[in-house]
Amino acid sequence: MLVARNLHKTYGHLEVLRGIDLEIQSGEIASIVGASGAGKSTLLHIMGTLDRPDRGTVQLGDKDVFALESRQLAQFRNQHMGFIFQFHNLLPEFTALENVCIPGFIGSRDEKSVRLKAEELLGMLGLNSRSGHKPSELSGGEQQRVSVARALINNPTIVFADEPSGNLDSKSARELHDLFFALRKKLNQTFVVVTHNQELANMADRKLEIVDGQLS
Repeated sequence: MLVARNLHKTYGHLEVLRGIDLEIQSGEIASIVGASGAGKSTLLHIMGTLDRPDRGTVQLGDKDVFALESRQLAQFRNQHMGFIFQFHNLLPEFTALENVCIPGFIGSRDEKSVRLKAEELLGMLGLNSRSGHKPSELSGGEQQRVSVARALINNPTIVFADEPSGNLDSKSARELHDLFFALRKKLNQTFVVVTHNQELANMADRKLEIVDGQLS
């Protein structure tokens, strides 16, 4: 479903990615591990089109994503990709429901249908009673579940998660990990997860390790 070929990325004199080939299957949960600075997040950001490779291609479905010009690429990303980060990046002035809705509004979808979908997702994630609360009024685990709902609002083809449990206590981290698998079962959602958490990495269908800029 996602195919990356011969990905290279250099920052200054540091060659971070050295010809990575990778395929992700529909409905798969894949984890990416490696030492700090190995290039895990760089690879994730390139697959998610948040950064461009120096060389190589990324294809999602039948679309060569880096053949798109910037505006088309931003639209494609909004429609087909969801993102979860270590720091939830929720907007503090908006409620949980409003934060979840934002990618739908950016995609110019009907406001009523976006709000209904956001309410459905928050209910699915056990946050019905928290939808009117702002991020400062939510626990860390609740904030991260809101960010998961936000990642899912546009029914993405694939969700990229960069250290999603890195800022959570062990109980909240475990609940988040279990949530990914529940969402895969319920929605057939595909996840690619960069993590230092070996428990999560080992739970995945496939664990990929980056060593010296290549997948081992």
